[in-house]
Amino acid sequence: MNGKIVHDALILTVITLVAGFLLGVVHEVTLNPIAAAKYEKEQRAYKEVFQDADSFEEYADFNSDAATKTAVEAGYANDIVEGAQVALDASGNAIGYVITVTSTEGSQANITLSMGITSDGVLNGYATTSIGETPGLGSKVADPDFKSQFTGKSEESYTVVKSGAASDSEIDSVSGATISSRAVTNAVNAGLAYFRSIGGAN
Repeated sequence: MNGKIVHDALILTVITLVAGFLLGVVHEVTLNPIAAAKYEKEQRAYKEVFQDADSFEEYADFNSDAATKTAVEAGYANDIVEGAQVALDASGNAIGYVITVTSTEGSQANITLSMGITSDGVLNGYATTSIGETPGLGSKVADPDFKSQFTGKSEESYTVVKSGAASDSEIDSVSGATISSRAVTNAVNAGLAYFRSIGGAN
C-alpha cells in the first residue's frame, strides 16, 4: 500500500516538473514575439499622433511615479502617466512629446491612450492603445469624430459637455457615454499637466 502511494507521488512529481518545464519553455518562446507586437503597436500609435516625427526616444528623465503624482496634484487622481517619448525630426531635433496615460475611470475598464503634443503645446490628438468600453457606446471615444475635437488645440485643460461645445476647451461627450468621454478627456488633461511640468510650452 505504502509502495503504491510512493509510486503515485513520484509520478505526480514528474508530471508537475515536466509541466512546469514546458510552461517555462512556452513562456520564453512567446516572450519576444509578445514584446515585439507591443512595441509595434506603440510605435504605430506614436506615429499616428505625431506624423511629422521621424523617430521617437524615451524621455530620459521620465519617472512614472513622479509623473502620476503631478497628474494627481493637478486634480486627475484616476490617471496614471505610463510613459513619455520625445518626438524627433529627421535631423534628431526634438519637436514635441508623445505621452501615454491610462485612465482608471472608464465605464467598463481602463483606457490607455498616447497623445502627441508639439513643443509649443499644440495637441496633435491621441490614439487609444487599450480600450474595453461598450461597443457602439463608450468605444466611440476611439473614433475619429470624438478624437478630432482635441486636434490642433492648445488649451490648458478640457471639460466634457453634453449640450454642444461652445469653446475650444469644451468637448462634446459621446451620446450615452459621458463616463468614457470624461475618462479620456481627463487622461488628456493629466498628460498636459505632465507636459507643462517638464517645461513644455514655456
